[in-house]
Amino acid sequence: MQLKSEANTEHRKRFHMINRMKKAVQHADHLAVLCGSEKCDPRTKLEACAYADAMKAGLHFVQEKWKTAMELYYSASTIYTKLAGAFVDEIKEIYLQRVADLAPNIRYCEYNIGDESAIKDLRAMRLKGGLQDEWISSLDELIEKTQERQAATLSEVTWRGRTIPVKNEKVRVFLMGLKEFDTQLEQAEDVELKLSVYETLLKELIDAQQSVKEENKEDPVSLLFLLSVDGGRVPNTVFLHSYLAYLRQTNTVQRNLLLISSLLRAAVAKGENRKVTKPQDLARLYDIIIQNLTEILSLPGLQDDPVLIRDIQAETLCYKAFRCFYIGRTCEGAKRWKEALALYEQVLVYAKESQKAYENVNTPGKEKEIRALKDLVKEVDGLKYSCHASSILDMEDLSDQFTHVSVKSNKPLEERLHLYQEDSSLATKKPNFTHFPPDFQPIACKPLFFDVALSLADYPSLEDKLDQKKQGGGISSFVKGWLWGGGKK
Repeated sequence: MQLKSEANTEHRKRFHMINRMKKAVQHADHLAVLCGSEKCDPRTKLEACAYADAMKAGLHFVQEKWKTAMELYYSASTIYTKLAGAFVDEIKEIYLQRVADLAPNIRYCEYNIGDESAIKDLRAMRLKGGLQDEWISSLDELIEKTQERQAATLSEVTWRGRTIPVKNEKVRVFLMGLKEFDTQLEQAEDVELKLSVYETLLKELIDAQQSVKEENKEDPVSLLFLLSVDGGRVPNTVFLHSYLAYLRQTNTVQRNLLLISSLLRAAVAKGENRKVTKPQDLARLYDIIIQNLTEILSLPGLQDDPVLIRDIQAETLCYKAFRCFYIGRTCEGAKRWKEALALYEQVLVYAKESQKAYENVNTPGKEKEIRALKDLVKEVDGLKYSCHASSILDMEDLSDQFTHVSVKSNKPLEERLHLYQEDSSLATKKPNFTHFPPDFQPIACKPLFFDVALSLADYPSLEDKLDQKKQGGGISSFVKGWLWGGGKK
């Protein structure tokens, strides 16, 4: 697979791949000859023949010899089909899977021979589930080659009354695939496949949009228009980019609406398919839709289109009503009754404005949106009274609860002696009687004249006491003076 992917860009790798495939065909023919002996059973012989035909067909397919490749693919597919009919259970599934693997290559060969309907079959095969990632990439490669052959005939596109020349190859391929987009959605059986179609379309659309954006950076006319303030006539490349951006935003809106419908169906489903859908998730999706519609109005070349602006504004009001509704449901679930009632009132305002705006709109989904708004108004009218009644009941429950609840105060007992409260903490080992340690309180500063008066204080004389201490020597002093010569000199 690595060699095959590198062969698309490097000729040396392509020649190397073809040589490797030729060797593989020789080995497959040699295996078929060995298995054709009498020692092998019929099943082994048929499998070897089918394998050799498939290998030869793959070589001719790479060399673009469509007719020879188609005949060999048919031969291998016929052998596998016969083998599948001779077995049951797991072995049969293996052979049928091999037949399914050969089918896209057969249809692609038929398309190159002249069958124009083969591209539809290739897209239908792409939508089917249960295929391996490697095989899905091969199908995408076949479809891309087919679209490139068809895109050579596409040179312009008309949108909002203006014809735009298309020179970019990626944009041509995308616009050719866009024609089959509605058919793919109709063929998709469930929501997952439809979402897969949308994701594939948006991915291709982003690549095409990026390619046009890079061209605009190199085009001096487009670059001058994007940098100018006054504006003027929008160049073709800029208007083509606006067209692709418009397609991106509108398809993103349709994908999000599909997600919303699937979430609502899952919420009302019964049994194991039932899923919990949060109102805030739906509100978030509607918020993304409103942002996408707002970005459309800011695209170059669409500010002077009153019809488009009127249509976008009508849709924006409609989706604002639904977003406000689900935000109100979220507040109601959180028992925020005042906010919920205010949001429900705003829903009615948005719904009335949207219905009035839809009177001047001729979009395809106009009637559907108006019916959805009328159903929304009926539901909101009932929820308003339900929310009001729930708020009253909730207040009564709270009042009953407060009658049986003893409020615990953090104030010490000495500060609430005038109040009677049941405080069980007073009978514990750490009762809250008073603040301990007590808080500091301010006191007056020491007067300044006390320090000044210290130098003027008149203390009593102690000289008489000092003289008495000197005269009282005793006999010990006399003996000490006589022995050691302490007499007067």
